[in-house]
Amino acid sequence: MRVLRLPAIHHDANLVLIVGSLSTIVIDAGTSWYQGLQVERIKGIIGEDGSLDRVLLTSKRFPCSGGARHLSDSFPGCKIHVHADGQSALETGDFFTTWANRYDSDMPSVQTEVVDDGEVFVLGNGHVESIHLPGHSSDGMGYWIPESKMMIVGPLIPRADRPTRWDLPSGCLPDLVTSLQRILALKPHSVLPFQGPAIKGAVHVKEVLTQHLKFFEQCVEDEAKVPASTPKPAATALWYSPHPPWPLDEQESS
Repeated sequence: MRVLRLPAIHHDANLVLIVGSLSTIVIDAGTSWYQGLQVERIKGIIGEDGSLDRVLLTSKRFPCSGGARHLSDSFPGCKIHVHADGQSALETGDFFTTWANRYDSDMPSVQTEVVDDGEVFVLGNGHVESIHLPGHSSDGMGYWIPESKMMIVGPLIPRADRPTRWDLPSGCLPDLVTSLQRILALKPHSVLPFQGPAIKGAVHVKEVLTQHLKFFEQCVEDEAKVPASTPKPAATALWYSPHPPWPLDEQESS
C-alpha cells in the first residue's frame, strides 16, 4: 500500500492518495479552483486508465470538499464519503456552512454517502479506519492507517504551527479538546495535517499535538477567549496564527 501526499495548492487542503492492491482512495478533494489539476495529479500516479474508488472527506469546508463533484465525475463509480453532519451541506451546495462564500466561490453540489466513526475501508494490502473528530466542525473526520500508525486529520490541525478555529459554523471548542485527546491516545508516528508538511516521528507528533491541546485547554479556561497576542484571522483562514510563531518542524523546535 502506498500513501502519497499531494501538497496543498493555495487554499486547497493536502490531498492524500492511498493506493492499495484492491482499491484506491483519496482523502479530501481541495477547492473547485484546481479540480482539473487534481485529476491530472491523481492520474499521473495511478495512470490514465486507473480507477479511483472513493473520496473520503475530513470536512465539509470548501478547501476540503469543493473539488469532490469533479473528482466523482472524472472517475466513474467514485463515491464521496462525508460525516452525516456534513451531508446536507454538500448535497445542497450550501456555500455558507462550507464557507465557499468566503472564497467568493460557488459550492458544487455532490451526492454523498455517510461515513461513520469506526468504519473500515479495506484496500487489499492495508486498510483505513474512520474516526469522528469534531471541533473545527461537527462533521470533522480523521482517517487512521494502523499499519503505519499514520493519522490524516484535515482542518482539525491546519498545520503544525497553526491551531484551528472553532468559531465557524458547527465548530465547538470542548470538542477540539476531546478530539485531540483521542488522537494522542493512538500514539501516532505521523500526522498529515490540512496543509503543509507531514508531522513525523512519535516524539515530535506528541509534542505538536500536546501544544495544540494546551492551547485549546487554555482557551476553555479563559471562557473561549483566544490569547490577546494572537492576531485576528484573515477572512479565509481556518486557523489562528499564534504570536510568537510556533515551530513548523522538528528542527526549529530542537
